[in-house]
Amino acid sequence: MRKSRLSWHKQERLMEHFVAGTTARTAAALVGVNRNTAAYYFHRLRQLIMAALLDSAPFAGEVEVDAMRAISAASVKANAGEVRPARLNHPGFSGGSWV
Repeated sequence: MRKSRLSWHKQERLMEHFVAGTTARTAAALVGVNRNTAAYYFHRLRQLIMAALLDSAPFAGEVEVDAMRAISAASVKANAGEVRPARLNHPGFSGGSWV
């Protein structure tokens, strides 16, 4: 990561712990940095990953969802046999299109 005051060795060790799924607090203790530094470093790594994913996203702008397709892909409760539409109650979903 650019513009970091951490040594490259500590950055590499924090990245290893990030990939391994270690919490920031535990990684800080193992690497020898402040817990807030490790938490901020993990936050920055997540931002970099999100930016890379958004750059490679296949869709841009508003995407419309076919309601029948969403219902046919619904999850089915095993015991009750009830069909629940997938993600129709999501906050970003409004009547057939993502906002």
